Amino acid sequence: MPMHTQSWESVGPSLDECIKCNICTSYCPVAEVTDKFHGPKYSGPQAQRFRENGQPQSPDHSVDYCSGCRVCNEVCPTGVRIAEINARARAQAAAEHGIPLRNRLLGRSDMLGKLGMIAPGLANWGMRQGFARSIAEGVLGISKHAQMPTWSREGTFASWLKRSAPNRLRSERKVVYYHGCSTMYYEPYVGKAAMAVFEHNGFEVVVPEQGCCGLPLLNNAEFPAAEKYHHHNLEWLTPYARQGYQIVGTSTSCTLTLKEEAPDMLDIHTPEARDLALAVWDIFEWLRELHAQGQMKTDFQPIDMVLPYHPPCQYRAHHIGSPVMDILPLIPGLDVRESHARCCGGAGTYVYKKEKYQIAMDVGQELFTWVDEQRPVTMTACTSETCRWHIESATKLPCRHPIEVLAAAYGLYDLEKRKLTKE
Repeated sequence: MPMHTQSWESVGPSLDECIKCNICTSYCPVAEVTDKFHGPKYSGPQAQRFRENGQPQSPDHSVDYCSGCRVCNEVCPTGVRIAEINARARAQAAAEHGIPLRNRLLGRSDMLGKLGMIAPGLANWGMRQGFARSIAEGVLGISKHAQMPTWSREGTFASWLKRSAPNRLRSERKVVYYHGCSTMYYEPYVGKAAMAVFEHNGFEVVVPEQGCCGLPLLNNAEFPAAEKYHHHNLEWLTPYARQGYQIVGTSTSCTLTLKEEAPDMLDIHTPEARDLALAVWDIFEWLRELHAQGQMKTDFQPIDMVLPYHPPCQYRAHHIGSPVMDILPLIPGLDVRESHARCCGGAGTYVYKKEKYQIAMDVGQELFTWVDEQRPVTMTACTSETCRWHIESATKLPCRHPIEVLAAAYGLYDLEKRKLTKE
C-alpha cells in the first residue's frame, strides 16, 4: 500500500518542544489502566523521532492503544500536539502494514448507517443476538459486550425533514445545520430537537447536502479516505460559509473535525478549509453567543431534575469553555452537575474493539462512579453521540443530548419519549 505522505506542517514543529516532563503520562487515562499503552510521551514525540526521515516504522505498536482523548494536549506545558502525533503514527503504520477489515468497517459510519436503514428492525434485532455478536467478535474482533447504536425505526432524519418541509419556519434569519451521521441514521430526534430550538429562536434552518465528517476514518488510520470525505464537505459547505451563514452542528465530534481535526491532521490549509473552519459552531457555543447578544429566548418551563452532564474530550479540545454549563442552568429547577472526569472511555470506535473494550470500561470508571454519586438521578447528558451510548451502557441510565433538554424546557419536546410535542 502506498504511503500517504504528510507534510507535518501543523503538527511536526511541536515535536521538538517536548521536554520529557511526563506530565502527559501522569494524566493519561489509558496509561493509568493498562500497560499496553506506554504513555503519550513515549508513544508520541519520543517514538516519533525514530519514525521520521524515511526510517522504518518503529516496532513500538503501543501507539495503537492511544484513544485520542487529547487529555495529553490539554496538560502539556509546552504545547506539543501529542494526540495528533499519535494519530499520524497510526496512519503511517497502516500505510505500511495495512488496515484490518474491522477498522475499515468501523471507520465508515455513513455506510453502516445506510446499510442498517435498509431493514432497521432486523439490523437492531441482529445486534442484540448473543450468537451474532459472538461471531462478529470471533471473526472481526468487534466486542460482543459494547453497546452498538440503534438504527432509527422511524426513518432517517432526512426523510423526516422532507415530510415536515411544508411546516418549516421561513425567516430572513437563517442558520445552516450540520447534523452528522448519528442524527441521520440513529438519533433523528436529536436533529428534531435542534430544529425546534433554532426555529423557536426565529431562525430558518438550511440543511444542505453534507457527508460524514471523516473522524471515524481518522481514528482508524484511513487518512486518504478521510481526506476525500473532507474535500466533499468543503465542496458542499464552503459556499454557505462564504455567503456569511453560520454552520452549526449538534455533534461535538463533527464540529471539531470540520473546524480543526481534518484540516490539521490532513494538512488541508486551503482558503476553502479556512473559510469553513471559521464558519462552524457547536450548537451550545452558538446559543451562548446568541444569549450574550440578548437574542436567545428564555421562556423556559421548569424542569425539576438533577442532571449529571459530561463534557466529552472533543468539547474540551474546542477550547471554547463549557457553553452547555452557560445555558442549561438558565432552566428553572434544573440542577446541572458537570463532570470533571478525564474521559468516558468510549472514544468513538475504540470501545467496539475486542482488545480495547475492557480498557474503555476501566478508563470510564472515574465517570461512572461520579454519576452514581449524583443522587437522585434519572438520566445523564453528553454532547457526543458515541460517549452517550457508552455512558448509557455503563450506568444503565438514559443519556440525552443537552439540546433535547433545552427543547424540553421550551415545551417543544418530550424528554422521556424523545419526540416533539407537536409533530
